[in-house]
Amino acid sequence: MLGIIIGVAAVIMIMSLGAGAQSLILDQVEVLGSDLISITPGKSNKDEPPSSVMGIIITTLTYEDYEVINDQNRLPDLAAVAASVNGNVSLSWRDNSYDAAMEGTTASYFDVYGGEIEFGRFFNKEEEKNLAKVVVLGPTVKEELFGDSDALGQKIKINRQVFEVIGINKKRGKVMFSDFDGQIFVPVRSAQRLILGINHLNFVAAKAAPETEMAAVVEEISALLRDRHDISDSSGESDDFTVREAAEAIDMLRTITDAMKYFLAVMAALSLLVGGIGIMNIMFISVNERVREIGLRKAVGAKNSNIIWQFLIEAAVLTLVGGIIGIAVGALISFLASLVINFLGYSWAFRISFGSIILAVFTSGAIGIIFGYYPARRASRLSPVEALSYE
Repeated sequence: MLGIIIGVAAVIMIMSLGAGAQSLILDQVEVLGSDLISITPGKSNKDEPPSSVMGIIITTLTYEDYEVINDQNRLPDLAAVAASVNGNVSLSWRDNSYDAAMEGTTASYFDVYGGEIEFGRFFNKEEEKNLAKVVVLGPTVKEELFGDSDALGQKIKINRQVFEVIGINKKRGKVMFSDFDGQIFVPVRSAQRLILGINHLNFVAAKAAPETEMAAVVEEISALLRDRHDISDSSGESDDFTVREAAEAIDMLRTITDAMKYFLAVMAALSLLVGGIGIMNIMFISVNERVREIGLRKAVGAKNSNIIWQFLIEAAVLTLVGGIIGIAVGALISFLASLVINFLGYSWAFRISFGSIILAVFTSGAIGIIFGYYPARRASRLSPVEALSYE
């Protein structure tokens, strides 16, 4: 039973955690809205994540590309566009220091991603273009550096560059697995030139206007970038960028997470095979210990089928009970895991699918019957005379 309990619990737990992880990932994407279009450097196929997401540094997307995409005369169907570069930086103010994630972005950031300033202000378009040394802090960063002191107007060092604090973001929590409260925001050009020493962008996000045909806008952006990058092939095979709408990204993530969830469930189910072998071994031992009982039953008229069913039912009951206990154990572990993950600040849904429970019960019962059949068949073939004289 222990092997069955562990196997079933593992299947239930992985299916539950997989469903929770899938829900978390998709909710994190959908919270930003399905009207977003992402532009990333590097070419990737439809069913693949962008190369830049895999940690590969690609420099084919620039601030000038962003400006062209942001031109309302060229793309009137876009309500707002934001560009970004990312990095980790060391901050210091007086004797206090803190390591934080930095988002170098444009003045239109809140128009695309949402969010609010609680104190002060966000930087403007002029500061974005003129390499202004201004910074907006997340509330966690403000607390770590300044405590109860007023941060507005103070000068902090970002990787030895002096920046003025002009705003504090309103508390928002984690979105798209990024801790917005633990980030700082600086103008994208300042981040490129003064902090990171680069000339490319990591990402551009465009928010479509209401009732916009997303596919048409995606093609318009692609055509603009091909023209800028001197790409004559309009099929997309030679593109050095990837343009996707959020709905497409959500479908791709759902496919990837489904594949991972079921692959891990199959791996966990292999432990059920081990449990089945254990059931078979125990049934063989049971047959050897009950030879005289089998002989007596056959002597008073039991048929071979009666003996087979006796041992099959015993094996099935063992595995079904183990399966039920395994379901309870797996559900309990999944519930505790969801509590821990929610405590860490993520919105994690506790989900146990009815299908996974039926699958676990059916599988455990089937394993009992399959692995119990051979010992039961062997027991049914014992001769009554030999069985009664067995010592």
